Amino acid sequence: MIVIDASALTKFLLREPGWQDVGEALKEGAFSVDMVIKETCNAVLKRYRRGEMSLEEVDSILMALKTLRGAALKVENEATYIDETVRFALEKGTTVYDALYIVYSKAKNSTLLTADSAQAKTASNEGVKVRYVE
Repeated sequence: MIVIDASALTKFLLREPGWQDVGEALKEGAFSVDMVIKETCNAVLKRYRRGEMSLEEVDSILMALKTLRGAALKVENEATYIDETVRFALEKGTTVYDALYIVYSKAKNSTLLTADSAQAKTASNEGVKVRYVE
């Protein structure tokens, strides 16, 4: 299975360009850390606050996220990886958010699915296989 970050999951849920590629990956199942839920919800909230979506659309997306979490998306507690994540972020100059997905992908020996080009580059430089979705 693949590791998915919030940028890719958000792209899928909001049907942004490239969402079909994320959907194909999710058919095979995906892992992530529980931060993916918080980050994705925050991205949806930002769009709502900017007037880009209705409350009904927010509810629909949250329902889809719950469904995914119970089926195709397996979420693990991030606390297990936090020490290594902080060290990685300090050494590489990344955010803790990006570092967490990279460290988790390494621990799972899995490909990282992301729509974040900077994170994709850092992960690739660290020997993590990356599936970048534009």
